[in-house]
Amino acid sequence: MSTVLLIPGLLCDRFCWEPVLKRMEAIVPDLTTQSSLTQMATDCLAMVEGPIRVAGHSMGARVAIEIARLAPERLEKLALLDTGVHPLKEGEVEKRAEIVAYGHERGMEALAARWLPPMVYEPNQTPELMQALTEMVLRQTPDSHQRQIEALVSRPDAAQYLPEITCETLVMVGRQDQWSPVGQHEHMVELLPNARLEVIEDAGHFAPVEQPDAVADLLVPFLKG
Repeated sequence: MSTVLLIPGLLCDRFCWEPVLKRMEAIVPDLTTQSSLTQMATDCLAMVEGPIRVAGHSMGARVAIEIARLAPERLEKLALLDTGVHPLKEGEVEKRAEIVAYGHERGMEALAARWLPPMVYEPNQTPELMQALTEMVLRQTPDSHQRQIEALVSRPDAAQYLPEITCETLVMVGRQDQWSPVGQHEHMVELLPNARLEVIEDAGHFAPVEQPDAVADLLVPFLKG
C-alpha cells in the first residue's frame, strides 16, 4: 500500500492542501525546521516506509523532485504544482535576503501583506481567501521563513534531474501564475519522460486554493489511480 505525501510550499502548511485532504488520506510534512531542500526531502522520506505518491506545491514541488532524485525506487507517482526547476537567477540572492530582513524587522503580518497579493490572481483575492492565507503565513516565524529561503537560494539546478524521473508525472499550473508562469511548466514537461501538463484557468500561484475543485478534480484521481 502506498502513502501519499502532500508537500507545502514557502510559508505554507496543510491549509493549501485542505481541498485535497477532504477527498483522500495523505500526510503533510512540516518543512519549517530544515534549511536545505535535500534535508527536507530526506525528512519526508523518513516519515513513512514503502512506496509513495508525492505532490508538491511551489517550493514543495522542488522538494518532491529532490525526493525523486534520492529515492526513485520508492516513487510511484509525482505531481508538481506551480513551481520551477531553474537555478538561481541574477540578483535573486539579494532580493530574497531583503525580504528575509523585512520579515525580521516588520513581522509576519507585514510580510504577508506584501508577499501574498502578487501570488493570487486578482479576481480571486476575496477577503475570505486572503484572510485564510494571511493566517497561514502568521503560523510561520521570521526564523522559519529564513530557513526556507536559505533552502531555496542553495537549491540545485533541478532541470538536470527531470529526464531521470520515469514515474507518471502530473504538472499543474494556474493560468495567471506570475511567479511560476505556464511556459516554465511547458519546459518541465518537455524534460520529463512521462508527464502531462494541466493548466488551471483563473488561478495564480495559489491554484490549489484559488480553484480548489478544479485542482482536486485532477489531482485526487491521479494520486489514487
